[in-house]
Amino acid sequence: MAQRSVWRGAISFGLIYVPIEMYSATREHALNLHFLDSRDFSPVGYERVNKKTGKSVDWQHIVKGYEYEKGQYVALSEADFRHANPKASETVDISSFTNAEDISPIYYQTPYYLAPSKGGEKVYALLAQALRGSRKVAVATFVMRGRQHLCVVAPSGGTLMLITLRFADEILPVAKDSEAANSKSAKPKEAELAMARKLVDEMTMDFRPQEFHDTYREDLMRRIREKISSRQTHQLESEPKRPQRQKAEVVDLMAALKGSLKLRGKAPARAEPKAARERKRA
Repeated sequence: MAQRSVWRGAISFGLIYVPIEMYSATREHALNLHFLDSRDFSPVGYERVNKKTGKSVDWQHIVKGYEYEKGQYVALSEADFRHANPKASETVDISSFTNAEDISPIYYQTPYYLAPSKGGEKVYALLAQALRGSRKVAVATFVMRGRQHLCVVAPSGGTLMLITLRFADEILPVAKDSEAANSKSAKPKEAELAMARKLVDEMTMDFRPQEFHDTYREDLMRRIREKISSRQTHQLESEPKRPQRQKAEVVDLMAALKGSLKLRGKAPARAEPKAARERKRA
């Protein structure tokens, strides 16, 4: 089945316009679990209830509104959202170009694929090749679903991707516990640091995302199938006793690092470490 675009418009930079369509680049594999009443296992649904009358409200009668005073609202239609700033709602407006590594991972949110609309193939390819050749990403803003987003447009092979970013005021300050890790008392010894770097080197490999999958979801599905096959469909079990967690404090850090390296030597290799391959080529 053909995937439907989630947004249509154009990429704008300078006097260049690239007509594009945007498609979801990811999908969720979360289990579709329902809320149940534990007394009779009947579904507990989400009700759209009018807080004044207590009656359910159909979707066709639901509108969005802004509460400007307590209990006083201004209703907003889809036309209001579009007309607030037509250019912003129809254009991915590139403001600058930057190095991808200059953007902290904390800013990244959701990835999308961008595809050229009819007639925009050449300009689309031009932007993709220019970004790939310069090893830059484009920083831009656009409006989707009634909200403005900060984003980057980046090349991925011959395809352009748009990745939404958080605004700076959406980032919380560093936790105090994280700051403590930079204190003098937490500073590791040179020997410990060298051993840690060696462990990182031993565990360095090419990233192969296809080798990872949601094992927790698979285990949970296996448990669900077991309960179905044993007819435990209306039975709740008490929480199993959890294994005792390893204490966070490591008394002998060097011993732990040496043990980790020794364990790496015994474990079956998933692939030859990247560092080892580079040493062979040198």
